[in-house]
Amino acid sequence: MVNAQKMITRKIIARVLEDLSFFPIVGIIGSRQVGKTTLAKLIQNKIEQQVIFLDLELESDLKKLEDAETYLKQHLDKCVIIDEIQRLPNLFPLLRALVDLNRTAGRYLILGSASPNLVKDSSETLAGRIAYIELSPLSLEEIHPQISMREHWLRGGFPVALLASELKFTWRWLENFLRTFSERDLKELGYEIPPARIKSLLKMLSHLNGQMLNSTQLASSMGLSQPTVKRYIDLLEGGFIITRLQPYFSNVGKRLIKSPKVYFRDSGFFHQLANIYDLESLYGHPLVGASWEAYVIEQIKRAVTESWELYFYRTHQGAEIDLLLITPKGKMIGIEIKYSNAPKVSKGFYYSLEDLSIDTAYVITPESETYTKDKNIVVCGLWDFLENELPKLT
Repeated sequence: MVNAQKMITRKIIARVLEDLSFFPIVGIIGSRQVGKTTLAKLIQNKIEQQVIFLDLELESDLKKLEDAETYLKQHLDKCVIIDEIQRLPNLFPLLRALVDLNRTAGRYLILGSASPNLVKDSSETLAGRIAYIELSPLSLEEIHPQISMREHWLRGGFPVALLASELKFTWRWLENFLRTFSERDLKELGYEIPPARIKSLLKMLSHLNGQMLNSTQLASSMGLSQPTVKRYIDLLEGGFIITRLQPYFSNVGKRLIKSPKVYFRDSGFFHQLANIYDLESLYGHPLVGASWEAYVIEQIKRAVTESWELYFYRTHQGAEIDLLLITPKGKMIGIEIKYSNAPKVSKGFYYSLEDLSIDTAYVITPESETYTKDKNIVVCGLWDFLENELPKLT
């Protein structure tokens, strides 16, 4: 599988180059080890002007920026790439000042292992001067057909974990990733939290994957205050570990669920926490349905543009839509996610489609043939949805 790495092309390369042609600063954000440095080096070869590459994990490059203003002023005519910029958040005001002196496109490409909200004040400091682009773990669209969907689902999309020669190395790598995040990454961002507390929270959240997030119950289980638990969850989301899917509200005259659902963004990371180490274990695990649902939602999220809106819909009476997509033109698509290739559509799904007057609906399975059920609900496998159905909806 390791050789497959040479054939995988990241989808966002064209977007990064496009933004560099317009914005003074482009920021690529994403988890550690997701491939930001590799991507930047590929982009470096496509940039016309001379490039300076600084990796702030290297002591030699850190020393160059001890007097950052003097150093960067020597390279005003170049594109400067700064990797792991969250290690020097005091650079943001300087970059803003240098850009304002000479506002031209493609001045800086910065890479960070945390969202702008975690890197304190960075969003406000660079507002109007920067375009942020998230680099996620490898998506199904990026690895198909070199790697099977089920292998991708099991291992997740982190390149090293996905392409490891043996599964045991996948799980060891993901375990070390968790340890590094808990013990080092959060501390570098200025958050002094006992690593054991973060690991405990992650374990608890692994049992809630795809379920409603109840911060009060979590706080009680951990012996912490609700604001503290909410802050920890914000950190996990800002670190690209989990995501919260918000409920959709409408004036349908029904009592609606108002709490978000919580999902792990990388299926391999979730499986490591849930002690699921091979496909046979996954197929028979009580959390297989929740794992599949989270995986499908994340793959769809990566396939659509930022102008799409993603929600779930649920009433207190039990009517539910696992994923509600709203296109940039306002069209609503209801999606039910089933692990079975011979799915039965729930009554709650039908009721929800009527509540919201939705005409376009899908049931997404792992690999079933594409066919239409009653009330024009299309049943299809995930890959067929991404490859053939989703383009019809844009």
